[in-house]
Amino acid sequence: MNYRFIALCVAVLVQMSCKQPEKGLWSKERANAWYAGKDWIRGSDFIPSTAINQLEMWQAATFDTATINRELGYAEGIGLNTMRVYLHHVPWVVDSAGFKQRISTYLDIADRHHISTLFVFFDDCWDSTYQAGPQRAPRPGIHNSGWVQDPGLAIHQRPALVDTLERYVKDVMTSFADDKRILLWDLYNEPGNSGHGNKSLPLLEKVFAWGREVNPSQPLSAGIWDWKLKELSKFQETHSDVITYHNYSPPEEHQRDIDTLRPLGRPLICTEYMARTRSSRFDNIMPLLKKENIGAINWGLVAGKTNTKYAWSTPMPDGSEPPTWFHDIFRPDGTPYSEEEVKVIRGLTGK
Repeated sequence: MNYRFIALCVAVLVQMSCKQPEKGLWSKERANAWYAGKDWIRGSDFIPSTAINQLEMWQAATFDTATINRELGYAEGIGLNTMRVYLHHVPWVVDSAGFKQRISTYLDIADRHHISTLFVFFDDCWDSTYQAGPQRAPRPGIHNSGWVQDPGLAIHQRPALVDTLERYVKDVMTSFADDKRILLWDLYNEPGNSGHGNKSLPLLEKVFAWGREVNPSQPLSAGIWDWKLKELSKFQETHSDVITYHNYSPPEEHQRDIDTLRPLGRPLICTEYMARTRSSRFDNIMPLLKKENIGAINWGLVAGKTNTKYAWSTPMPDGSEPPTWFHDIFRPDGTPYSEEEVKVIRGLTGK
């Protein structure tokens, strides 16, 4: 008997059985099977109340594990199970090993609270310039007065930055490619915002290509947010394994977006909603999303240095309390903005 031949055949069969899933866009069947294995996804876009932006959250000097732990405890207490969290390439450039260790520490904390994480790589919202080191203080009463884009104007001023961004994305994603604490990679928040338009398309295309090269076990997505940006939106919907989207509109308009996206045949996760003064609230949108089996991730968990309790276009320069909070669920001490809202959330999460 040719034992060497038999051993070779066995090795080939083992290798075939351990083969990684094929690279490329997930099939609809794979995406829907992945989603069917999850509890209903509900949570918030999260940054600790002590951080004004992504840099202050992730830089070593201001990485605030005590606040992260406390505030994720608030989320767990009302039955939230997912947080959407923004990264930034600058802390990785400064100290890649330390940055990844802080990501792992964050994931440890979130996991202890039974919370999974969607990480966001790039972002076209708010300030187009940034720098490492201490971040400026919030401007009183101004929504997101210190939030920064990534990579912002730098990608146009220094085109070679794209090489750094590629190494950053691949390093972080490879390091956590099989981490079950990560739900999904949200590759680019609101591409084309802040007047970038189609100038963001090349980077959007690149980051999806980089993600496919890594081929993580988690799905890839980038949220559709402005249907008028047709070329960007079309790319997002045709290259995302799971369809994510943003909607801050009342229920009727939100339902129209759902009806538009359903024919794509993929799971849906709303990764931004809930702006009280725009009639997007927990009592009228969260039940809709649960009924439709759509992930529900609202903007804002704890009011803090981001000033997102103030509306986008209604600044209050004296820093006084807005009559109605725009975003956020809790004050820093854990007191809810609205006890009635928390009752609604608990009722929907079964907490």
